[in-house]
Order: sequence, then C-alpha cells, then structure tokens
Amino acid sequence: MAKTLIAITGASSGIGAAFARRLAPTHDLLLIARRRDKLEALAAELAKTSGCKAEIMVADLALEEDTAMVAERLASDPHFILLVNNAGFGTKGRFWESSLEIQEQMHHLHVMATVRLTHAALRNLTRRNSGGVINVASVASFVRSQGSVSYCATKTWMTAFTEGLYLELKGAGSKVRVQALCPGFTYSEFHDTMGADRSALAGAAMWHSAEFVVDASIAGLRRNKLFVIPGWRYRLLASLVSKLPSAVRLRLETVGGRMRAKQILEAQEAARRLANG
Repeated sequence: MAKTLIAITGASSGIGAAFARRLAPTHDLLLIARRRDKLEALAAELAKTSGCKAEIMVADLALEEDTAMVAERLASDPHFILLVNNAGFGTKGRFWESSLEIQEQMHHLHVMATVRLTHAALRNLTRRNSGGVINVASVASFVRSQGSVSYCATKTWMTAFTEGLYLELKGAGSKVRVQALCPGFTYSEFHDTMGADRSALAGAAMWHSAEFVVDASIAGLRRNKLFVIPGWRYRLLASLVSKLPSAVRLRLETVGGRMRAKQILEAQEAARRLANG
C-alpha cells in the first residue's frame, strides 16, 4: 500500500530539510528546491536511513512556469496529504536602495507561489476532507524591521492569508488543517545567504535549531493549532507587540532598528580590524 505524500518546498537545507528528516519514516516525500545536488543528496540519505521514497523536483518558485509545474502535481496526486510552503529568502538594506528584481522575486516566492501552491493543494485535499498546509512565515510577521521591509510585509501577508483559510475551512466543516509557522532566528543557510552576522543579530538564547522549530510545528499541527511560534521568548514578544498601540510600536521599532544598525556596523568594523591584524 502506498504511503501518503508530503510536499516540501525549500527542502534542500534548513527548516525544509529538517521537515524531511522528521517526516521520512512515515511518509513518502516530494522534495522541491532549486539545487539538484542538495536534493539528490538528501533523497539518498533519507532512503538509506528510513527507507523513504523521496522524489525530487528541481524548481525555482520565483518563476511562474516552475510554480505552475509544482501546482499541477499537487492538484492531481491522490496520495498527497500535506504541503509545507517553506521556500523563502531575506535581504538586507533599504527598500529603495536594493535591487527591484530581488524585491519582486521575494514577493513572487513568498506570496504568489504560496497562493498558487496552496490553491492547488486545497482543491485536492478538501475533496478528500483530510490533510493540511503549513505556511512557514516568521515572527517577523508581527513586527516591522528597517532593512527587511519586503520580508516582514510578505510574512505578515502569509499569516493573514493562513488565518483566512483557517476560518473558511472551519466554516465549511472541513477536516483539512492549516498552520502559520512563525519561527524566530533559526540556525540554517538563510542568514548565510544574506551575508548576515548572527552574533550581531541576536544573542545565543534567541537562536533555535531547525529541528526544534519543526518539532513545534508538527506538534501544533496535531492539535490543529493555527499559529505556532516556537520558543517562549518569541511567543512573549509576539503577544506583547500585538497589544501595543501603533505609535508606541513604531517608536520601539525605530529605536530597535538604530540599535541593530549600530551593532552590525560595530561587528563589521571589528572583523575588518581582525583581518588587518
């Protein structure tokens, strides 16, 4: 008897790969990402360690044609049971000073690819009245951050979108579940790709492993929990920020942005001094 199939975008590393390793013992997997070599290595690892059938699909979900290819598969596979919309990236720098192309790619990946894949998934899952969708957002969806305007905005959209789907599914009496996973700082390639210095972003207590984030997500999905924010510090932060008047929140975020910028500059200067002996 065929196992149920879980599709994971951004599966080549970080949270996506952690989802794959956690779910491989009990499910077949569709691993979706841009880097074929990483996907092939992960599929081989999972086959060896858990006997999992892991199919790879090389796709850049910032491209419409690749998104359409993945959506077609999700809409038609009778064994498909869960979609993890995890693919994403961040940028640094003021919005108007950064590349417009990169900003548009982020919006397409975080928003339009999520729309298209979720629509295809739910058309399939609601007919069978089972399964679910996990949208990997961020604790950044509850705040705004200088230098990450599009990232915070698209992740905020993702949480609002997931909440709306939750209400529609509940109103329709559907057993299909949706979740907005909102992690804070997570050890992965995400910040390496951005060229960000982790120590300048936050102290060690604010960093979680990808496995910790994934375990919280899976546990939350079992309980049909809409918002999953791994780590008590981040849950407290999200709770406090959501209750602040807009004027107070904006003031705090302005001050916080200045402090982060100063820390980053100091870290860069220290690295230069070390490099120059």
